[in-house]
Amino acid sequence: MLIYDVTKEELIEFLVTNGHKKYRADQIWHWVYKQKISDFKEMNNMPNDLIELLAQNYKLNALELVLQHRSQDGTLKCLYSLHDGHLIESVLMKQHYGNSICVTTQVGCNIGCSFCASGQLKKKRDLTAGEIIAQIIETEKLLKERINYVVVMGIGEPFDNYENLMKFLTIINDPKGLSIGARHITVSTSGIVPKIKEYAHMGMQVNLAISLHAPNNEIRSKLMKINQAYPVEEVIDAIKYYLKVANRRVTIEYILIDEVNDMDEVAHELVKVLRGLNVYVNLIPYNEVLEAPYKRSKIEQQLRFYDILKKNRIQVTLRKEQGHDINAACGQLRSQHL
Repeated sequence: MLIYDVTKEELIEFLVTNGHKKYRADQIWHWVYKQKISDFKEMNNMPNDLIELLAQNYKLNALELVLQHRSQDGTLKCLYSLHDGHLIESVLMKQHYGNSICVTTQVGCNIGCSFCASGQLKKKRDLTAGEIIAQIIETEKLLKERINYVVVMGIGEPFDNYENLMKFLTIINDPKGLSIGARHITVSTSGIVPKIKEYAHMGMQVNLAISLHAPNNEIRSKLMKINQAYPVEEVIDAIKYYLKVANRRVTIEYILIDEVNDMDEVAHELVKVLRGLNVYVNLIPYNEVLEAPYKRSKIEQQLRFYDILKKNRIQVTLRKEQGHDINAACGQLRSQHL
């Protein structure tokens, strides 16, 4: 088991059971999450028997870097190998407000969105909480800078790995863990309705983003198979439930694909669907992938779509393109490598 898979409470229980003091847990977490050690022997204020105990029961090195691609805009894409040889990706984006990382939660993905490279390779297994955490730690070591923001939007559906996701969020948010503020963390889902409602009760101020990508079932079903299980109307109802319970704004992710979901009439339909809801729409120019037939929306149409939403008082941003020159869309590097 990875040391990153262990909560503070679990570590304390392990220490006490093995005859060590509770306070050692804080010291261990300091070495693991603040100093980011690669070997337990680096903990120079620990007794040798405790170091040996930890080394016998836990592992530190979760990932092996296979490839890294750096974009001209500073985006860093990493292909990592897990202990069992499976490959995952993480993407580091340099923003004006700090460093933001997009992490993966599963090996492959069963959601099967037709525009996404991740869905071309079926899910093999869930990542543990520690394997998700390790992506942040290893990328920080590579970057030699602190990561301030986390987006759970890489390969896989986070809510399909709910228990490990919650454990991951708890550890990285802990002041003695990675100490990343809840409002600096965003979890994105393709729209698993029961989990959106469950997530509304989690009690942390972690942001929620929902991949909508279309205002009606005809277009959304073409783009996202999950719409057959949870159609647009149910997703919107789940958003309303979340807004009522959590009282936090929801981000609507909307990838703009040429002549599929970017037409003026579709923008007006999206306005009707979202009017009156405390949401903000993040328009994302499509990152074209070899595995899908779609093309990026033309810049003029991106701006028209944005203007229609803006003029109808929908809070909206048009995301700046990042990493297009290094295939930064989810799953591209892994898919091509395989």
